[in-house]
Amino acid sequence: WYGLAYTLGFLGIHLWARSTQQRLGLTLSEVYDFSLLFGLGVLLGGRAVEVIFYEWPFYLEHPGLIAAVWLGGMSTHGVLVGGVAGTWVFCRLRHKPFLALLDELAVPGAFFMGLGRIGNFIDGQIVGRVTDVWWAVKFPDAEGFRHPVVLYDSLKNFLLIPLLLWVGRRKRGRGVLIAHFVFWYGFLRIFVDMFREYPTTLLGLATGQSFNLFMALLGGALLLRYSMAPPAPVSVAPTGSASRAGLWVKRITFLALLLFSLTLPSDWTQDVPARYGKRHAGLRHSQLYPPLR
Repeated sequence: WYGLAYTLGFLGIHLWARSTQQRLGLTLSEVYDFSLLFGLGVLLGGRAVEVIFYEWPFYLEHPGLIAAVWLGGMSTHGVLVGGVAGTWVFCRLRHKPFLALLDELAVPGAFFMGLGRIGNFIDGQIVGRVTDVWWAVKFPDAEGFRHPVVLYDSLKNFLLIPLLLWVGRRKRGRGVLIAHFVFWYGFLRIFVDMFREYPTTLLGLATGQSFNLFMALLGGALLLRYSMAPPAPVSVAPTGSASRAGLWVKRITFLALLLFSLTLPSDWTQDVPARYGKRHAGLRHSQLYPPLR
């Protein structure tokens, strides 16, 4: 279900780009270029942050598994960074306004981030702290009843949509909409993640909380920076074209990306033995990753 959320997200972003390509000044070929680079950035960013900041001791001993995303491990913060990086690469290659495209991504991005959290919940991934509230959930692989923290985060992401739509209706400078997204995503998630049980720390804080705090500070700085800028039009002239054969190659590649995304779990790689049997038992390092208490 988590992988399906990625597939639906990539497809939704692609359809959004198709529906707004005239306003964005994109040709159909450029829509596919953007969809592919955005998706690739998301996958690389999500995996890189997971490996480096959450599971580095494990992958230091098993470097051959770093690319095995189907065995588990994607970071939400890395997904955001990767999506921005993929968009930047596209804008550099196709000479498009970077901030204008990020502004357009804010609303669909919030929606699909919320959708991804529902996938987490259905798969029983990412548990909250033990609690006795009446809506507590019993996860299959965690002791006790716990906060459904990913549903809290999903609701937070969905609630960002009306806020971003309201901001978008007002006269604004370029970059303001994505700045609002960065600030409110990070700031509100600080409170959501207080109900989450984090197994790793960074700079003395839970790893994800460090990233949340950084996003909130960055978003606040971006709001101050871009709120001063005058409103700017989004439309730009389309550039370039592609042959019919070249367009079909891009379509097939994008379809492959959608199918590959179905293999993505968000489980830590430490959970491989539980999901794939004894042949992977050597991958579990309980001394590095003690079970949640």
